[in-house]
Amino acid sequence: MTGPSVPVGAAERRHRWVGEEPAIPFELQVLYEDDGIIVVDKPHFLATTPRGMWYRQSALMRLRERFGEPDITPAHRLDRATAGIVLFVRKPRMRRTYQMLFQDRLVSKTYECLAPCAPMRRPRCGTVTPLEAPRVFPLMRRSTIVKRRGRLQAFELPGEVNAETLIELGDAAAGTLMPWRRYVLRPRTGKTHQLRVHMNALGLPIAGDDLYPVITNPAYDDFSHPLQLVARELSFTDPITHEPRTFRSRVPLSAPMNPVLC
Repeated sequence: MTGPSVPVGAAERRHRWVGEEPAIPFELQVLYEDDGIIVVDKPHFLATTPRGMWYRQSALMRLRERFGEPDITPAHRLDRATAGIVLFVRKPRMRRTYQMLFQDRLVSKTYECLAPCAPMRRPRCGTVTPLEAPRVFPLMRRSTIVKRRGRLQAFELPGEVNAETLIELGDAAAGTLMPWRRYVLRPRTGKTHQLRVHMNALGLPIAGDDLYPVITNPAYDDFSHPLQLVARELSFTDPITHEPRTFRSRVPLSAPMNPVLC
């Protein structure tokens, strides 16, 4: 899920001890670049910025090494588990200009995921509002999501809404993925793990999720079960050129082999 970027300099200082780290065996695709920005299609398992045991094996450090530009910095980020479109800025003075697009909700974000084709469950917290009743989907999911330091999972509590997601059914072709189906997610906010938490609360946990509903702790070098969540499309009006920009991820969704009851 997209979130605010981290202070890159601080991240580098924390990771100077890293010597060798496992290679992430997936390529980082550059979809677009100009004098101001670089747009990439991030694979699953690759962190956006250095974090934990990952330093060189992050999208940021790969780009800095590829272009020989130490000032490249992210305008936003995706979780390591999530694949898809990420926007980077080449000049530090331009970073805030692009960050404000996300802060002011001037970016249209569309995600796709695979989740069970099961009946929706009523969540314990928040609201579910069908937008084309009596049809279940599309629906607007609203809740309060909290993520506390030292705890891997985010969770929902009663309270003032801080997370909103529009959830739609994907195209009919997804029927070939039984017992999974494709869902289109359009977040209106950017809380940590928002899409994963909202889908899980509906009884539709995203395929390959190692945190929701339960923590499974796969080996750090196990790349066999990627989270089936992709930041599929990012659209905005460029604040420098004033041109409309739309970027679309090519990362595929693949149905897991483990059975899920419909």
